[in-house]
Amino acid sequence: MTTFFFYGTLRYRPMLELLSGGTNGASCREAVLPGHRVLRSVEGDLPILIEDGTTSAKGTAWTLSQDAQERLDAYELPFGYTRRPVTVLAEGQPVDAQAYFPPGSLEASGEDWSYEGWLRHSLPLPMRRAAEIATNEPPLGGEALQVQGSMIDHRAAASLRARGMPTRLRHRAGPEDFELRRAGPPAGTFFRFEGLEIDHRRFNGERATGLSREVMVGADAALVLPYDEARDRVLLVEQFRTGPARRGDPQPWILEPVAGLVDAGETPKEAALREAKEEAHLDLGSLIPMFTGYASPGNATDHFFAYLALCDLPDDHATSGGLEAEHEDLRLHLLPFEEAMGLVESGEANAVPLISMLLWLDRWRAKRR
Repeated sequence: MTTFFFYGTLRYRPMLELLSGGTNGASCREAVLPGHRVLRSVEGDLPILIEDGTTSAKGTAWTLSQDAQERLDAYELPFGYTRRPVTVLAEGQPVDAQAYFPPGSLEASGEDWSYEGWLRHSLPLPMRRAAEIATNEPPLGGEALQVQGSMIDHRAAASLRARGMPTRLRHRAGPEDFELRRAGPPAGTFFRFEGLEIDHRRFNGERATGLSREVMVGADAALVLPYDEARDRVLLVEQFRTGPARRGDPQPWILEPVAGLVDAGETPKEAALREAKEEAHLDLGSLIPMFTGYASPGNATDHFFAYLALCDLPDDHATSGGLEAEHEDLRLHLLPFEEAMGLVESGEANAVPLISMLLWLDRWRAKRR
């Protein structure tokens, strides 16, 4: 058994329960660590423990099992945290404990981190993240968690963005109209593949129960179609795609809009502007929302935010783009709008997001002429 001093997000018991595998009836004691202070990080609402002889850091003390320690080590250590011995005061009595100290790469602001403020403003995302980590069996090892951490954040943020759209025509669902039960631990290291059992209301008022389904749990994406209105031309991106290749398509290089995943902590619009810079060398000032929607609602969570970008696309614009660090190999094409529409008619443009965006632009363009 090991006694831990938690000064940050693990003070929140539901999160500790998820990430430790359970506290197994252990009791929690309020505690302080003399000579230390918890500051807010510069980059976000993260707690950073520093030495400060003028004050004490508030937290909680828990005595947990060896299995809990291994799970917490796997969660903290891969990201540069170190577990060190400390002496805390729990209910006024000195107690030997272990605390996770942050890596030096985290820059602290001069502002105290507020546990209460974190609960009010930042809790949902880390709780969604912790909930996914807790579903893995066996538990994610340190290296695996480090590799998968970014996509776990993507999925957590996507689930928080999910909101109901209008239901003027379709059935307006209530909380009892459907239920999802995970049939086993998810698989996959980038996207996740989950088996589910589903109950849902039928249109005749009866209930379908125990339906076996699988779903690919992806992330939200921002899509941008650059359009030069004066020259009446668009920019398209060409790249190799695994999906068509796996299907057996002998031509797996696909024409698409500029596109990329929406990072945790940014808006879809911010992601669209970033991707336009990274993929197409475009510094955009504004975007026109086109539509949002699910790419393949029968088997995937992927949700797209599509934008039109009015911009300058001269003849000497770059012909390649993408980030080498992300293994992107992109060719950029400048095409007259009518030629792009011809690719839809011929079938050479065969990515549905691009087809949808070109058709949207066709209608928008007609209203401007």
